[in-house]
Amino acid sequence: MTERVPPEPIAAAKVVLLQTRKRDGSWVDTPVNIAVDGTHAYFRTPGRASKNKRLRNFPDVRMWPCTWSGKPTGEEADATAHLLTGAQADAAAQAIDRRFPILQRVMVRAAHKVMRTPTLHYELTDFHAP
Repeated sequence: MTERVPPEPIAAAKVVLLQTRKRDGSWVDTPVNIAVDGTHAYFRTPGRASKNKRLRNFPDVRMWPCTWSGKPTGEEADATAHLLTGAQADAAAQAIDRRFPILQRVMVRAAHKVMRTPTLHYELTDFHAP
């Protein structure tokens, strides 16, 4: 069954282990901070990150609540990632900044600026059990 809202373990997690798929079918793990605002779940990433190309090719993702280092701590949930632009990206940025005021709003944004890469925002939708 597909749901619009993220499952409670994902919504409560500060970090999820996000798996994105490569063209050869293998999966790549990346821990990301997640912010949930109502029925919307968001994460941000640097524009030059390889996961952006993988998400363009295959927007379906797998994820688990995890530790800060990426060790899964809960059940898997599958979803679809959508790149946001304009007002939607701004809303995602505000939700992430509210949840992680020092780490994401200050440190990650500064790191992206130093790296001279844009900051991209994604929304996770169509949650379902594997």
